[in-house]
Order: sequence, then structure tokens, then C-alpha cells
Amino acid sequence: MAPSKIFVLGGTGPAGICLLRELLYRHHSVVAYARNPSKIPSDLASNPLLTTIQGSTSDAPALSSAMHGCTTVLSHLGAQITDSHISPSLYVDMYRGAIVPAMRDNGIKRIFLMGTVAITKPEDSFTLMTPLVLAYMKLFARPVLQNLLGIADFFEKQATDLEWTVFRIASIPGESDEESWRKGREEGKLYEGPVGSKGWTMNTNRSALARWLVDGAEDGKEEWVRKMPAVTRLAGR
Repeated sequence: MAPSKIFVLGGTGPAGICLLRELLYRHHSVVAYARNPSKIPSDLASNPLLTTIQGSTSDAPALSSAMHGCTTVLSHLGAQITDSHISPSLYVDMYRGAIVPAMRDNGIKRIFLMGTVAITKPEDSFTLMTPLVLAYMKLFARPVLQNLLGIADFFEKQATDLEWTVFRIASIPGESDEESWRKGREEGKLYEGPVGSKGWTMNTNRSALARWLVDGAEDGKEEWVRKMPAVTRLAGR
């Protein structure tokens, strides 16, 4: 597939920086929309394929303007587990009130957005990790959990016109400097599917995850349209 113009949200954290590295490595034009674009490393910010736009993810008109000409949205937006005092609908409102309307304004159908294993699906198998994560979040990070579940519910019920994929992660180790990214992206094939099935593990290297996301931007990963696969390191690798 010919390189396309990709819209990135959450591109200033370690996982987002790995994603920008992967996109630019594959010669995609990228729009990184962020509250503080100065966090993007200078070796990426100086790349002519990257456009950085400062703005709020709650500003629908600004998002709509920034998305013009893009074909796919890749989002690492999400709360940290320590964000215990945020609004329980902060990120839900961003998607419902600004991001998705901006996509619709521009005719963009495809979006990959981050979720976690706190979002459970009927096809998942039992793991010791899942109830522990849920119990911890209910006790100490309930607003974060409410945002995660609210985003999943919004896309399932109110974004059926879009080709969305919520990729569910657990731990995502790995550094975002160029050397670490180059090493991490060579990890090999990732597991993608229900939590707890054969091959599933509890972590995903950030660089390998970035490679998986850009694969999705290029080939569509149609098997995961309107689904929520767990994406992890493949057991045995």
C-alpha cells in the first residue's frame, strides 16, 4: 500500500514516540496533534513528513481542521493508573464530543485506539491477572476504569458507522529512543486475540506494538474491525 497520511493522538508519551518513529520509518506523512508537541524528540520533529499541531483533544473544530486529508487515526490517548482524580468521563467525552465528530466531518472511517485488559469480552479466558487488575482499579483508580469501560461502550453502541479497533494492552515496557525502538520492533510476530488464549502474555514491547499499529494502518486489519483484540508479545518468543 502506498504511504498515507496518518493522524496520531497521544504521540508525546513513550508509546506514542515509538509510533511516530515507526510511521516515519515507513515514509508515512503524519499529523501529530498534541497539547504539548515540544515533547516530541527533535530528531522526529525535524522530519519533513511530520506535521505537529498544538491543540486540545476536546476542541472539535480544531481537530476537524487538523484531520483534513488524513486516512486513519491512531490513538494512544488514555489515563495513567495514577490519574485517580480525573472525571470518570474525561476521555469518553473527548471521543464522543470531539474526536469522532472530527473524523465524521472528514470522512475518516478507520481508527485504532488504546484500551486495556480491564475491558473484558465474552470470548476472553480466565487469567489471574484480570480480576486482580479490576479489583485494584475499582479500589484505587475507579475514574480510570470508568473511562476505559465508557470508551468501549461508546464505540460499540454509538460509533457503528466507523471501522474502529480497540487494542487491549496490559504492560507495555520499552524505551522510545531510536536505538531501543529499532531493537524492540524486531521482536517478531505479536499475539492478537482474546485475553488468556494460547499465545497470550501480559506484556507488549512498545516498539513492537507500534509496528503492529502501522501494519494496521497499511493493511486495515479488517479481521479486527469493530472488535477489541488483546495485543501482546507472543508466548515463547
